[in-house]
Amino acid sequence: MSAPEPATADVAGEIHGGTGPAPATVLGPYDDVVAALGERPHRVLVAGTSGAGKTTLAGRLAALWDLRYTELDGLYHGPGWTPRPQFLDDVRALVASDRWVSEYQYTVARPLLAERAQLLVWLDLPVPVVMHQVVRRTVRRSLRRLELWNGNVEPPLWTLLTDDDHILRWAWQTRRKLADLPERLAREAPHLVVVRLRSRREVERWVAAQAAEAR
Repeated sequence: MSAPEPATADVAGEIHGGTGPAPATVLGPYDDVVAALGERPHRVLVAGTSGAGKTTLAGRLAALWDLRYTELDGLYHGPGWTPRPQFLDDVRALVASDRWVSEYQYTVARPLLAERAQLLVWLDLPVPVVMHQVVRRTVRRSLRRLELWNGNVEPPLWTLLTDDDHILRWAWQTRRKLADLPERLAREAPHLVVVRLRSRREVERWVAAQAAEAR
């Protein structure tokens, strides 16, 4: 079961109970990000399980806050779905700049990303919502043979039955992998401010509030 949502840093400390490192500062959809940071964020991560909508939200935040968006999958996947040897060098170059937004993913890259980021937006959506989104996305990509990164396309849908690493199987197997995210970030990046959004309605409400603040 997921931990209860802390609305502020003080509440997070109370929920944690004072043992070990306190969870990261966790805000909800109504909290003021600019007030928490002391400025408008300009190094931003979006976290979520596969299919949660990280890429879509990162692109929206890039446009809203005038940030450079880099899709981490495009840095990682080379032709034939092989990992690019330059991946970590590219991540280091990304985080060395001062205005960017990307996804919080890939175990080897997360410490580099979190060390430099100011804000992490966590798409903690219900599992049925995420699975619906990832199924719809996978079917669309597969049927249309959409090119993703470096010439790669989704495999035929029937490979769901034969490929243990098929994206739909992966999405289901890893659906709970971020359940301990605040505690994990407390150890890895205690400076990070986290915004936790638990529904698509909360996502839209929060983005609308950021757009109103930016005007």
